[in-house]
Amino acid sequence: MTDGQGPLRISSAALRRGGRELWSGLDLVLEAGELVAVLGPSGAGKTTLLRAILGLEKLSSGRMEALGEPVTRSGNRRIGYIPQQRPLPRDTAMRGRDVLGLGVNGHRFGLPLPRRRDRDRVDALVAAVGAEEFASRPVGLLSGGEQQRLRVGQALADDPKLLLCDEPLTSLDLANQQAVIRLIDRHRRESGAAVLLVTHDINPILDTVDRILYLAGGRFMLGRPDEVLNSETLSALYGAPVYVLRAGGRLVVVGAPDADAAHHHHDEEGDA
Repeated sequence: MTDGQGPLRISSAALRRGGRELWSGLDLVLEAGELVAVLGPSGAGKTTLLRAILGLEKLSSGRMEALGEPVTRSGNRRIGYIPQQRPLPRDTAMRGRDVLGLGVNGHRFGLPLPRRRDRDRVDALVAAVGAEEFASRPVGLLSGGEQQRLRVGQALADDPKLLLCDEPLTSLDLANQQAVIRLIDRHRRESGAAVLLVTHDINPILDTVDRILYLAGGRFMLGRPDEVLNSETLSALYGAPVYVLRAGGRLVVVGAPDADAAHHHHDEEGDA
């Protein structure tokens, strides 16, 4: 670990699930304004790591501190969270503005009362995520990309200094992937927020990411993309020959158990 006092500090952390150790000895300091991508095969514990930071999974050993406070099961509202993208039912009547409003006042007890400050904040979020054209439409009728923009806006409602993203680009076309990446990247650059982003494909964010945390087989590697995404490092991590290739400007990992974690779509087994 470094000596930094970043928004997220993980020290000697381990987590077991169902008698299996997902990872152990995990040390990570996430610095302000830094974006760290989390890669690895299905079942490696990527989503579970985010759940642990949110206080939803208990560590087997070690320690986590988020925004200067020990992680507890009560969670921390100052942490922004973008969940895995799943289409909302078409009969969902809630409007796009209402989704953003939940991020602004959904934590209050009882029925949220409309307040001018809240309306102004929702208006600002609508503009920030480019939702002017669909903010008043039922969210069930919106495209996956439009729904995901609203989820990003909801996560940014409290201007979080730590943002956790769980496969935020899944099932989105290239244009919407780029739009979501721009939203996340702009927030961390303007606010100095730290971002931990789980992804199955590093390619869309390769020019944006600062470091990569690669989880596999209960072990991990942490470093800059060129330090982690190479054949020698991944072969040592998996204990088997793994090859990192460049094809058409994209990285492709081949030979790894459970296939390619740099360019391969999957849901994390047991973590979703």
